[in-house]
Amino acid sequence: MAKFAYNNKVYSSTRILPFKANYRQNSKMGFERRKKRKYEEAEKLVTKIKEIQEKANVALGKVQKEMKKYVNKKRAKVNKYKVGDLVILSTKDLKY
Repeated sequence: MAKFAYNNKVYSSTRILPFKANYRQNSKMGFERRKKRKYEEAEKLVTKIKEIQEKANVALGKVQKEMKKYVNKKRAKVNKYKVGDLVILSTKDLKY
């Protein structure tokens, strides 16, 4: 802490911080906010990834519709029961 305090004090003779004189930048205390910067390459990458995801979602949607169509062709039709209809139940899986 003493070394940090010493290096973070402006010299009266040089009128500059010793840390800045040695490293050409101000010392960091650990609670400074980072500057917001725009990174063009990162933005391009994010845009490209979003485009790929959109294309993949469209392709998956088409495949899903096709699969549903073929599965429903093979699926047996189920009887629809109404309240009051008589049905026969199997007791094979019931536990007494």
